[in-house]
Amino acid sequence: MSNNLNTKDKKKSNIGVLIGAAFIMATSAIGPGFLTQTAVFTESLKANLGFVILLVIIIDLIAQLNIWQIIGVSGLRAQDIANKMVPGLGVFLAVLITIGGFAFCIGNISGAALGLNVLFGLNTKIGAIISCGIGIIVFSSKEAGKAMDIFAKVLGVGTLLLVAYVAFRTHPPVGEMILRTFVPTKVTFLPLLTLVGGTVGGYICFSGGHRLIDAGITGEEHVKEITKSSVLAISLASLMRILLFAAILGVVVNIGKPLGTVNPAAEAFRLGAGNLGYKLFGVILFSAGLTAMVGSSYTTLSFLKTLAPVFDKHTSKCIIGFITICTLVFLIIGKPVKLLVLAGSLNGLILPISLGIILIASTRKNIVGDHYKHSKLLMYLGYIVVILAVVAGYMSLGGIAELFK
Repeated sequence: MSNNLNTKDKKKSNIGVLIGAAFIMATSAIGPGFLTQTAVFTESLKANLGFVILLVIIIDLIAQLNIWQIIGVSGLRAQDIANKMVPGLGVFLAVLITIGGFAFCIGNISGAALGLNVLFGLNTKIGAIISCGIGIIVFSSKEAGKAMDIFAKVLGVGTLLLVAYVAFRTHPPVGEMILRTFVPTKVTFLPLLTLVGGTVGGYICFSGGHRLIDAGITGEEHVKEITKSSVLAISLASLMRILLFAAILGVVVNIGKPLGTVNPAAEAFRLGAGNLGYKLFGVILFSAGLTAMVGSSYTTLSFLKTLAPVFDKHTSKCIIGFITICTLVFLIIGKPVKLLVLAGSLNGLILPISLGIILIASTRKNIVGDHYKHSKLLMYLGYIVVILAVVAGYMSLGGIAELFK
């Protein structure tokens, strides 16, 4: 009888972790940059952005399914897989992820601070300190993994509901959205590359997968569960993108006023739902910044775990230190625009490297075992995504050159 109860408890615990991992990945993607990018491209492409979002969802799914399945089957983190293939390659990957994660964590703290500024008029530096404090509380818990899962779920669902409300208020042209999703009148390549990088670039695609490893949900017997969690993660991030697109499109089409360049997403919410909408955006920005900060710091440290024993032995303390350092950098620099652009470029560069490593690893028996057969179709589609991501990285480097002229 007790064995049956233990099995049920373990299954229930696994479901909680699988959903939590999906939310960690989704909320890592839905950061301040996610909000701004969607607003900018909605204003320029209008309903045609639906077609780009559809392609982004397909590409995200291909990248995510490949990465999570191979990480899950092998039970190895991405850097360990890379080191097994070529000694030192994992160290190189971990350094890239750490630089990108550090820059994005600063940006996410900045976003959370701006959210508090919108809500309460707080100085952004005070807002950053408060946001840092919340992150420290999450990782100070004795069961930090469980606390992080709950934190991501609550704020993730709250953010989705708030954006859905604003989308309802702005009355987007749903028929036009659906039509242009499949029959666009204008298509540009840059939004596709930018949105893909913002959803599965850099550390983001590994955030949930590494969480599953920490929870011990690995091996070929868990492939179906891992796949479901991966699809849920992309579905959540995609739902948020669609709702945000609908909310902003309603403003662009029905009101017709320019969103400006300072904070286009905030302006869209203000125009669409008045002062209440503006305040709701403050809540959304704060939640997005906070959850993305937790996701970026956790995933960055997961890449350092197996490279130095101290990171594995004192994981929570190291994450707290990481968040604190990022906050201090924000307090000193203020708005790290150049650093964020650099991180965006790294996202474009990291995805083809990391996904390429995973795809090659999917054929290695010393990594996936003797019996596991990875889907050939998924692998070939993955290589197409790698090619697209290489182009994305090249275009990002062009943006860096312009920035530092």
